[in-house]
Amino acid sequence: MKNILLLRHAKSAWNTPHQSDHDRPLNDRGERAARTMAGHIAAKAPRPDLILCSTAARTRQTLAPLVNALGSPAPPISLEKQLYLASESELLERLQALPENVETVLLIGHNEGIGELAGALAGHGPRDLLERLRDKYPTGALAAFRVPQGPWSSLTPGLCELLAFVRPRDLDPR
Repeated sequence: MKNILLLRHAKSAWNTPHQSDHDRPLNDRGERAARTMAGHIAAKAPRPDLILCSTAARTRQTLAPLVNALGSPAPPISLEKQLYLASESELLERLQALPENVETVLLIGHNEGIGELAGALAGHGPRDLLERLRDKYPTGALAAFRVPQGPWSSLTPGLCELLAFVRPRDLDPR
C-alpha cells in the first residue's frame, strides 16, 4: 500500500524588506510548529522512503527538524526548484513520476498548490477531516493519504483515502 504525506511549510517571516519570497525564513512560531510537526510525523506517520521538498528557505527549514526526528539514516531527500509555488497539477505530475520502489513519499511545499492537491486527492475518509482539509490548509498542516494499489502513474484526483489531517495547533495550542 502506498502513502502520500503532504506537509505545508510552517509560518514564515515577512519582516525583512527587499527579501525575495523564495528566501523568506520561518518566524519563531513557524520554527516551533516545524519541531512539533516533525515529532508528530516521526512518531505517528509512515516513515517516508523519499522526501520531496521545495528549495525555498521556509520549506527547507520545515524539513530540518524532521530529518533530526527521523534519525539516521535519513530517507533520501530531493530539493526541487520546480516544487516552489507549484500548482496542484504540477505537484500531481511529480507524484505520478515517482519510482515504483517508493512506498511512502513526503512532499513539503506551498499553498495554494499543496492544499488544492490535498483536496483533490481526498476521495474518501472521515467526514470531519475532509471538511477541515477542504476548509483551510494552514501553515504547518499535514495530510496523510493511503493510495490504492497500482502504479504511481495512475494516481488521479479522488483516488486516495484521507487518513489524517493534523495542524500544528492540534498538537501545540500555544
